[in-house]
Order: sequence, then structure tokens, then C-alpha cells
Amino acid sequence: MIDGKTANEIFDSIRQHVTTGTLAAGETLPPVRELATALNVNRNTVAAAYKRLVTSGLAQSQGRNGTVIKEISAPVALEGGNPDTPLIDLSGGNPAPSRLPDLSSYFAKINKSPRLYGDAAVSPGLKAWAAQWMQDAMPCKGEIDITSGAIDAIERLLCAHLLPGDSVVVEDPCFLSSINMLRYAGFSASPVNVDREGMQPDMLELALQKGARAVILTPRAHNPTGCSLSASRAAQLQDILARYPQTLVIVDDHFALLSACRWYPVIAKETTHWAVIRSMSKTLGPDLRLAIVASDPLTSGKLRLRLNSGSQWVSHLLQDLACACLSDEAYQHTLAQTRQFYAAQQQKLAAALRLHGIDLPVGDGLNLWLPLEDKSQALAFALAKSGWLVREGEVFGVSMPAHGLRITLSTLTDSDINKLAADIHQALKR
Repeated sequence: MIDGKTANEIFDSIRQHVTTGTLAAGETLPPVRELATALNVNRNTVAAAYKRLVTSGLAQSQGRNGTVIKEISAPVALEGGNPDTPLIDLSGGNPAPSRLPDLSSYFAKINKSPRLYGDAAVSPGLKAWAAQWMQDAMPCKGEIDITSGAIDAIERLLCAHLLPGDSVVVEDPCFLSSINMLRYAGFSASPVNVDREGMQPDMLELALQKGARAVILTPRAHNPTGCSLSASRAAQLQDILARYPQTLVIVDDHFALLSACRWYPVIAKETTHWAVIRSMSKTLGPDLRLAIVASDPLTSGKLRLRLNSGSQWVSHLLQDLACACLSDEAYQHTLAQTRQFYAAQQQKLAAALRLHGIDLPVGDGLNLWLPLEDKSQALAFALAKSGWLVREGEVFGVSMPAHGLRITLSTLTDSDINKLAADIHQALKR
């Protein structure tokens, strides 16, 4: 059934059989030696074909148990709310629309002259603003690049440094878009649990010992749990990363402009390849699709190959619009108020829950995480009957389902908060 004389031909033959259904999910491929004999080729040729099947996601190596055709991935959950729901939607992870700037007021201030092939990929004004703002985040001198959001940056950085199938350390539970990106990009997630102080050091060290080639961590406002790195935890992680200097370290500081928590450096001075990403999605709105990336010069050079002028750069209109807004003193004052608003939302709901005997630590970011001992579906359904749509936490789990609810606080009024706390209390009693 399988034919071919080269690794590529054997790969294509197996791929065709998978596509047509001749080889079904879960079916074990012939042993390397057996297929090599049948095709009259070297064993290394078959081994190379099998390796490509694994790295491309068509098959899975099970060691001595052989190579098995993988199951087709089930549809994955996506971030965002449900615009058609009749319920009060607290599931989307979105910022408060009323707290986003009126970008139309800045259009008159931006440079509208044409940008042509060969022009600099990063607008000079935004580059200057970002270079100053990112200084505290860089372990040494770095370069500034602009991508279409944080997930776009992470994918490009991983693809620039890693190969399909490489292991990437991620927090568990993890941001949905990060989980999905790793899956479709062909990387293997190596989950490390998080607690209230961030990523757990022992598990990180173990993952690096096992050969993980990159680490993605959130220093503040972790999604979905709202935890942020403490000073001591950041120092612990930094010490561990210093022992693995060739590991690519990506810090996703997505809530940087709005966080109520301090920045603690985690990238070690020994780290060769690093990047700090600060997205504008929560600050200026998800549709702006812009993130600022500071990275070491070599990493920046690789990233720029994938952001070359005229084909994959981020629109200069967006860049100039963001720069006009961020450079405005009046907006910076409004930004400080927005920062206080989100911090207050966390504090208010935590206080309202305490009145009902539910003691949760105050988090950071747009969401509150309600941990549960068992599946969240029943509690989510009970809250839906009270008029609330919340996000069930299981989808955020990497190694196993994460039992809990993620509740987005952005649009809640004070009366909403008190009613929600009472409804959560009643739902937990059932």
C-alpha cells in the first residue's frame, strides 16, 4: 500500500492514504525495518519519512509501540464573547468599550503620506516612544519591532527559532489563543502549573531538563487566573533560566499599560535569545491589532525577515494612530483612570464575594478566576439561569481540564457586582 523510494515519496504516499481514509486515525504504521525491506530502501529513509510525519502532526511516535496516525483534532474553543446571547456576557475577556479611546479624534494628527516598498517597517515616532517605554523590560540593549498583536508575535518568534515538534513551556492553565496557536503551528506544549505567584519553579526546571526549547510566561494579569509574578518568584524563575541560556524566553506582558502590579524582570542576563511583548489590544482595542516587541538583535533580525517591508509589515496608519494616542498627555491621564477602574473592579467583586463567605485573592487584569474542585458546567448553567454567561474553565487546561470559571469584569456596574456575587453564592450552595 505504501510506496516510494525517497523519504519525501514515502511521506507523500502515507499522507495520501491518510487523506483518503485508507489509513485511519489510531492505525499503527509498519515498523521501520519492515517497511524498508518491503520498499527495498535504507532504514534511515523510512525513519526520515516517519519523523516528518510526526513533526507535521500527521502521526505520533509512541516509542517501542511504533508510529501511529493521529486523531483529527476536535474543534477548539476560541476567545471572545457571544454577541447573540440574551444573557449578560461575562465570557469574552474583552476590555470595557467605554474605556477605549476615541481613535477617530487622532486621525487628523497622523502622517498620511504613502509608505512604499523598502520603507522602514516601524514608524519612527512609535519606535522612539516604544524604545523609551520598553527600557525597563529589556535585560540588555535590544531592538524594537511591531507585530499584529501578541499571538502574532509569539508565533513568528517561535517559528524563527524552533522547528515543528519542538517543546514549548507554557503556563497551565493557559490563554486560549496561545494553546490554539501552538497546536496549529505544530509545536508541543510543555505545561507548567501556575499558582498565585506565577509559574511554578520546580516544574519549569523539569521541563527545561527534558529539552524544552522555549518558554512563554505572563508576568502580570495572567489569563485566565489573574495572577502576577511576585518579586521572589520572578527571581527564582530568573535563576532557573540562567542555567539554560540557549532557551528562547518570551515574556507576554499583555496588560502592561493597565496593570496594577509591579514589573519584575525574569529574563536572565545569560539568556541569549529573548523577547518582551506588550500588546495594545486591551488598551487601545482588540481591533487595532498591534503589539510592541523588544528583543535581542539576533532575534529581532529573524523577526524582521517575517515582517519585511511591503508584504508582512503592520500598517503604518495603525502604527501612527497608536503613537498619536499614546503620546497624548490627555490620553495618558485617561489611561491612569482606566488602570484604577480595572483594579477597582477586581477589588469590588472580591469584597462582594467575601460577604458571602467566598474568599478569593484579588487578581489583576480583566477577569476574575473562580477555582472549583470539579467540573464547572453545572455552576455555569446555574449562573446562566440567573442571567449570566461565564466562561467554563476546562478549556484553559493544557495537561488536564482546569476546573473553574473565568468571569470578565469589564462591563459590570456596582449593582451588577453585588447581584453576581449573590448569584455565585446561591449557585455554589446547590
